Amino acid sequence: MSHIVIVGGGVAAGKAAETLRKDGFAGDVTIVAAEPHPPYQRPPLSKGYLAGEEGLDAAVLHPAPWYADRDIELRISTTATRLDPVAHRLETDGGMLAYDAVLVATGASPRVLPLEGHDLQGVQTLRRLEDSDTLAAELREGGRRLVVIGSGWIGMEVAATARTLGNEVTVLERDPVPLALAVGPVMGEVFRRLHIENGVDLRTRVQVERIVGHGRAAGVVVDGETVPADLVLIGVGAVPNTALAEAAGITLDNGILTDASLRTSAPDVYAAGDAANAYHPVIQRHLRSEHWDNARRAGAVAARVMMGADAVHDGIPYFYTDQFDLGMELSGYPPLMKDAELLIRGDVEGREFIAWWVDDGRVVGGMNVNVGGVQKAIKELIRTGDRVDGGALTDTDVPVDSLLR
Repeated sequence: MSHIVIVGGGVAAGKAAETLRKDGFAGDVTIVAAEPHPPYQRPPLSKGYLAGEEGLDAAVLHPAPWYADRDIELRISTTATRLDPVAHRLETDGGMLAYDAVLVATGASPRVLPLEGHDLQGVQTLRRLEDSDTLAAELREGGRRLVVIGSGWIGMEVAATARTLGNEVTVLERDPVPLALAVGPVMGEVFRRLHIENGVDLRTRVQVERIVGHGRAAGVVVDGETVPADLVLIGVGAVPNTALAEAAGITLDNGILTDASLRTSAPDVYAAGDAANAYHPVIQRHLRSEHWDNARRAGAVAARVMMGADAVHDGIPYFYTDQFDLGMELSGYPPLMKDAELLIRGDVEGREFIAWWVDDGRVVGGMNVNVGGVQKAIKELIRTGDRVDGGALTDTDVPVDSLLR
C-alpha cells in the first residue's frame, strides 16, 4: 500500500497517522484537515484550556514539525469536497489526491437549535479551538452572565469552568435531571447538587422559547421569563459529519456504518471517531461514541487495519470529567447500562464513591467519583463478564482489585 489519506483534524486522525509511522508504514501519508491547526483533542476546550490553566499544547496532539519529521504531509485549512471510492480519489479545495486507503474521521458538529435569536452575537456552541478562545475572552476575567442551554457534558463542564472563574451561570434543561441520558437520573442528581452547591442556577423541566437582544444576545426567554445573559452557549449534543461519505454512496445509520475493523461499505474506505457507527463485537451491536478515548483507540485500530493487520475496535467505552471538586471516570457499555441495576459503594452525599451498573450479576459499567486507582480494575471486571456478588461490590472493606478472579 503506497498512499494512505486521512480526512479529519481530531484525535482519530492524529492517532491514525501516529500509529502508521510507529508501526512501520513506509508509504505516503496525507492528512486533510479543514481547520487551521494540526490534529487536536477537544476535552481541554471546556476545562483546562478554557480556564487558562493549560496551553495550546494540552490540546494539540503534535506540533506541525512532528508531522514533517515523520514525512507525513499535513494539509491544514483544506476541505475534502468529494470522495470517489471507485476511482480511489479524494477531491479537496486544494487539489486531488489518489489513495490506496482512506480514513474518514470527519467528527461531528454541534446540533443547532432552531431558536429565534440563535444567530445573535454572543450566542455560540463549543467544538473548535476558536470557540473555546471566544468563550475564554468573555469568561476568564469573571463578572459575566453566562446562560447555558442544555445540560450534557459540554454544557455542564463549561458551566463549572465559568462559575469557577467568577461568572454568574444559569443552566437551562428541559429534562428533570441533568446528564440523565448519560448516567441515569440517580447519578445525574449528583451533578445537579454539585452545581447548585457551587452557585449555578440550574433550572430543569423548563422550555426555552427564544434568545433576545439587539444585535447581541441580552437574555434567554424561558417559560415566559427573561434570564439576562451576556453570553449564551448552546450545548444540546452533536450530529456526525457524514456528508462526504453520504455523497460517495457509503452506507449510513446514525453515522458512517462500519464493521468491527472500521471498514465501511466502500472498498478501502474506513471510518473512525465521532462520525463512525462501528459494530462492537462484544455487545454485538453498532455503537457510536463521541468521546475522546473512543477516537484515540479507533484511530489506532483503523491504521493497523489499513496496513493489513487483523485488528478490531473492541475496547470498553471510557469517559472522564472534572467539574468543581469532582473528578470522575466512567467505563461501560451504554446500551447495557440503560436497564442495569445500579449499586453504590461509598459516600454519594460526600461525592466519594463508585457506582456499578450490574446486569444479571455482571458489571457492565463502573463510575469512580473522587476515588483514584480503581479504573483499571473496573475495566477488567467489565471485560471478563464474570458474575460478582453485589454485597462485595458495595462493601468498602473489600478492595476493588480483590473482586477480580
